[in-house]
Amino acid sequence: MGKSYSRDLRDRVEGYIRSGHSRRDAARRFGVSPSFAVKLSKRVALTGSTAPARQGRPAGGGKLAAHMEVLIGWVEARPDITMPELATRLKAATGVVAHPASLSRALLSAGFTYKKNTSGVGVRTR
Repeated sequence: MGKSYSRDLRDRVEGYIRSGHSRRDAARRFGVSPSFAVKLSKRVALTGSTAPARQGRPAGGGKLAAHMEVLIGWVEARPDITMPELATRLKAATGVVAHPASLSRALLSAGFTYKKNTSGVGVRTR
């Protein structure tokens, strides 16, 4: 995903447009695309700000979000459960098919870590 233009550049482009110049003229002057100047003007008209919009998907979504309490309960009841076992259990209980890596990422975001003890047995802890 690309990076947003700096707030300073956005402010300068918008100031140039506000001073009476065209959006395409502002784009030429500051070395940005004409579509950026047009979209920036529209954004300022709608929101009143030159700040870039948030990028990426909103947090908290996904098919596992509705099942996090159940997953956390299973992991706390049996800390050494493997991700494939957890995926199988989730499919049997709810019908939701999830890849073990997705389950691992969801548990990491819930604050779990995976540690091995001296005997080599892994345990998930919070």
